[in-house]
Amino acid sequence: MTPSMIALFQEKSIRKTFHQNEWWFVIVDVVAAITDSADPAQYLQRLRSRDEGLVLVFKGGVQIVPPLLLMVDTPGGRQKMQCWNTEGLFRLIQSIPSPKAEPFKLWLAKVGYERMQEMADPERALNRARETWMQHGRSEKWVQQRMMGQETRNKLTDYWKDHNIREGEEFAILTNIIHQEWTGLSIKDHKAKKGLKSHNLRDHMSEAELIFTALAELSTRQIAENVQATGMAENKQASKTGGAIAKKARLELESKTGKSVITGANYLPPKKTKTISGKNNAK
Repeated sequence: MTPSMIALFQEKSIRKTFHQNEWWFVIVDVVAAITDSADPAQYLQRLRSRDEGLVLVFKGGVQIVPPLLLMVDTPGGRQKMQCWNTEGLFRLIQSIPSPKAEPFKLWLAKVGYERMQEMADPERALNRARETWMQHGRSEKWVQQRMMGQETRNKLTDYWKDHNIREGEEFAILTNIIHQEWTGLSIKDHKAKKGLKSHNLRDHMSEAELIFTALAELSTRQIAENVQATGMAENKQASKTGGAIAKKARLELESKTGKSVITGANYLPPKKTKTISGKNNAK
């Protein structure tokens, strides 16, 4: 399966992954985009409790393929998340009373067409990812660093796969070890510092944070390759050592600049302030 990517619907990020020759989308991301719910998982649960037909679809009781647990990129590594293809999402959208439902259907059709283009010319996928990040307000330098960092991570996870590390939970454990070692924060705590919830942490890192993350993962891979680390115990040690190298470099930079590399800054859109409307009470 190919690594997952992010698609953009009305400035909302939706993770998708290519499986069996079609796109599958993370369901909670879709619900969040259409409903603007702060807790899309809870919204989906309530929706299923009200719609018996939707429950049947989820269980595979009709011709529509039920959702699948597929590997998706998350801040903690590639993990299994509930995803649905275009046909399934069309059925889900029928149960969501939202003015965004119809625009989303048109968006799904456009994404499917774009995938056919990308299969004929893979460079289009890279260009589309770059365009998405630029639409999110990232600079060209940031985008270059993000893409280079992803390539560094892919090489590390390829090594893990070939040396008895299971995708999902074990990837997440090792990723968190590396991250905590160089930042002093767990991935969860780093996200909290930035005010993030279901977002991808790397998509909200500063250029410096991306560089040090890449350094930590590059160091981890090279150390693991040098000792041919195999299995969790040996790769945990390689992860700690690789993260420590980036930590040493971070502390050195911070001592010279007087600025912290780890920040609470993010790229979330500014919150809209609600205006109170009503009758003029002036006397």
